[in-house]
Amino acid sequence: MNQELAGLNVTGIERVGQRSKDSFARARLVFPDGTSRVTVERDPEPLYIDRGEGSYLFDVDGRRYLDLNCNFTTLIHGHAFAPVVEALTHQLQRGSCFANPTEGEIELAELLCGRIPQVDRVRFVNTGTEAVLFAIKAARAFTGRSKIAKLEGAYHGAYDWGEVSLAATPENWGDPTAPKPTAFYRGTPASVLDEVVVLRFNDVEGVRRLLSLHAHELAAILLDPMPSRGGLIAPKPEFIGAIQETARNNGIVVIADEVLNLRQDFRGSSARYGLVPDLITMGKIIGGGLPIGAIGGREDVMKVFDASAGRPLVPQGGTFSANPLSMTAGLAAMRHLDHAAFAHLELLGNVVREGIGGAISNRGAPLCVTGAASLFRIHPVAQIPNDYREAHPAPAAATVMKELTRFFVENDIILPHGAAASISTPMTHADAEFIVDVFAGFLDSHQYMLDAITGTVLAVSQQGNKTS
Repeated sequence: MNQELAGLNVTGIERVGQRSKDSFARARLVFPDGTSRVTVERDPEPLYIDRGEGSYLFDVDGRRYLDLNCNFTTLIHGHAFAPVVEALTHQLQRGSCFANPTEGEIELAELLCGRIPQVDRVRFVNTGTEAVLFAIKAARAFTGRSKIAKLEGAYHGAYDWGEVSLAATPENWGDPTAPKPTAFYRGTPASVLDEVVVLRFNDVEGVRRLLSLHAHELAAILLDPMPSRGGLIAPKPEFIGAIQETARNNGIVVIADEVLNLRQDFRGSSARYGLVPDLITMGKIIGGGLPIGAIGGREDVMKVFDASAGRPLVPQGGTFSANPLSMTAGLAAMRHLDHAAFAHLELLGNVVREGIGGAISNRGAPLCVTGAASLFRIHPVAQIPNDYREAHPAPAAATVMKELTRFFVENDIILPHGAAASISTPMTHADAEFIVDVFAGFLDSHQYMLDAITGTVLAVSQQGNKTS
């Protein structure tokens, strides 16, 4: 056994304990597939969690895991963060929700408006999906147009228009210069596909051409500055510039979806990458672990929600919107996300990405790592991809990534499959080094699978040479 494998499990253990298996058997009697959300990972059963503490999870069978999922990047302070627990305990004793507003919502809004550039006004909702939904509605009301443009492979929640081309494949994604809008679920109205212009990430000329071609119909371009499910790939400065210039020249509202990527910087990811959006959707970290979403942006655009003179252009409400529990938890979490906290996250993220990159380079493995700040994602391709299509794995490569997730679980780390992994503030330098060590152990113990990726890439390349 190589030195790097010392202490690591490389033979395979029972990934799911008996109590989790028993719980899943019960769940299959009450849920359509045994789970209550499609994003729950199972292999073949899911792990059932008993509790979380700091950067760790404990399952119902007593095993402890370093958590790199953090409920899909939400828990930037990890689990049971003491300031949030204390604030929520106090608020619960005073009431959980009211029909009237509370001062807590003003305080959280003041924090966001004071911190995030271009956020002059805010409206709170309950999820990231709702935030995107109402941002699109706001853009339509502001411009009087109905179509939107979005990036291929980018996730924006469960709103029909935002789901278009989320799961496009080589079989249906169409021309590389004019991507085909594809449905995410059976029964998607054809009219929805007709109202979405699909763009490729980092395609500068394509963005200019397609946005200009459809400008008279486009209300907004919806983009995540670094789409997680699109590959967690860094945007080219010229790509951001092309979006900004073309949108401004044609009166198209720029919506930055930062529900996930607000965690990249004290001021958010748009500021990090030089994007100046008209609207920003937020969620996840701003709720301190409770459900939340928010739409923020320029005062003139946000005025579509203004009901002070009667019925607004976009009526927006919700029974639990701006509920005091989410406001209280969010305020406590965000107040502790100061510059020092972001510097700590950036440092650990760099340790992990550089360590994984070094392990790949030293072994000549056909993999790469992308990401920024507290986020990273491992890809089964040798070169860093430019967009979703280049990051889309072939079957052999997808199998390797599934095995990578299994190996991490066997070695007590929860690594998301096909999505961003995230660092949380309670993690330490030792935790970061452990992540790198486990990854290196995977490379050393799964060379046969990595060879299969290389063989697949060569076969595809040779086939392409024959047909060109």
